[in-house]
Amino acid sequence: MRKKGVPEFEESPPDDFDPQDPYAVWEMREHLMREKWIDIEKAKIIREKLKWCYRVEGINHLQKCRHLVHKYLDATRGIGWGKDQRPHWIHGPKVEAE
Repeated sequence: MRKKGVPEFEESPPDDFDPQDPYAVWEMREHLMREKWIDIEKAKIIREKLKWCYRVEGINHLQKCRHLVHKYLDATRGIGWGKDQRPHWIHGPKVEAE
């Protein structure tokens, strides 16, 4: 049963992705954007925990917060907007006209 005002999202990407179908391209784009925002928000949460750890631990933050630093660095790898799983023909190198 669905709650009122709560959107339902599919967890997996579209099954039959056809680059020629505009609706399928839109669905895939929406899925990639949603997953990207989820990764960004997870990284923000870890960053806030890291700030709190630095403030609380004081001079011992290098030893006490090391696990959060590694977790934050792992969370921020690959979440840029230019390096995702889009097909190469969308973001490939530019071909200069001669």
